[in-house]
Amino acid sequence: MRPNSTTAFVNNAGAPQGLPTPDGPYDAVTCRQLMQAGSKTFFAASLLLPSAVRAPATALYAFCRVADDAIDLRDASEPVDAVLGQLQHRLNRIYAGAALPFEADEALAAAVDHFDIPQPLLDALLEGFAWDAQGRQYESLDELHAYTARVAGTVGAMMALIMRTRTASALARACELGAAMQLTNIARDVGEDARNGRLYLPRAWMREAGIDPDAWLAQPVFNEALGSVIARLLAAADALYKRAEHGIAELPRNCRPAIRAARLVYAEIGRAVERDGLDSVGRRAMVTHQRKLALVTQSLGAALVLPVCLRDAPTDVLPAVQFLIDAVINAEHRVERAPAQQPTFYDRTLRIIDLFERVAERNRDRALGRLSSG
Repeated sequence: MRPNSTTAFVNNAGAPQGLPTPDGPYDAVTCRQLMQAGSKTFFAASLLLPSAVRAPATALYAFCRVADDAIDLRDASEPVDAVLGQLQHRLNRIYAGAALPFEADEALAAAVDHFDIPQPLLDALLEGFAWDAQGRQYESLDELHAYTARVAGTVGAMMALIMRTRTASALARACELGAAMQLTNIARDVGEDARNGRLYLPRAWMREAGIDPDAWLAQPVFNEALGSVIARLLAAADALYKRAEHGIAELPRNCRPAIRAARLVYAEIGRAVERDGLDSVGRRAMVTHQRKLALVTQSLGAALVLPVCLRDAPTDVLPAVQFLIDAVINAEHRVERAPAQQPTFYDRTLRIIDLFERVAERNRDRALGRLSSG
């Protein structure tokens, strides 16, 4: 196991007191570093969230990352079932009110307690990690959706809870947004996954395109037939992204820009794959920093514009995520505590505009300096 996985989170014993904050009971810097290293898109979008949401979201991501690393980066001699058993034990301790003295566990325990996050969501997440470790195969898109529901739909549901949104419709869209993002990841990482012996593309789709999945996995190459499968997967993701817009409209106004930024940037990864000719075997699609900045700026209008989406919101649910919604709706839920007063959307927008202006001013100064020195 790498030093920066579970063993890096050993801390002094003791239960956290209250909700994690940027200066809270756990090492928030370490948690933020994990997020920044693991998902630059998620990290960038999180900066638009109000601090009362950003801190527990970071704690949630830290535990997810640690659990994933514990499985993926385990010592070759360590059985997968043993690692999964350890992670399940840690999770059970969190829900028993006796989190083990790991930074990520204590951070998650505080978020679980404060936002009433039901354990079945995290149990499902660990199950998805187990499917990865077991090399599970996915014959159809429905089977793949069962996987995306566990490794990403769960995160969408928990993020909705952290944003104090518990309606069935909002939870459905949050889970579907997570699933869409995971489909995008799969489409982008076809070659990388294959070189690691993994194949997430629906095998039935590959055979329909004239590709033998096992033979291809043994010698992964890009061709037009494979491109058609990747295109189908991106289309499935786009359908879920479109549905997600309705869920973003149900979020608190000051949370909408961040979630829409993540949705726009992830969908743009799909466009980058298309611009690369759908070849995600020989290359890895990238979204430029300038394009990300433009999409983040575009997302700032989400606070006011998106509520019109509620007029024609879908009433059905992706079947694979229904069990996650049921887990939240059927769980006991305490009366919500009043959230602390946070800066308004307009306050944060002015700060962001001020930041852009200061960056532009520094760039002008540097340009003038180069001209004068030349």
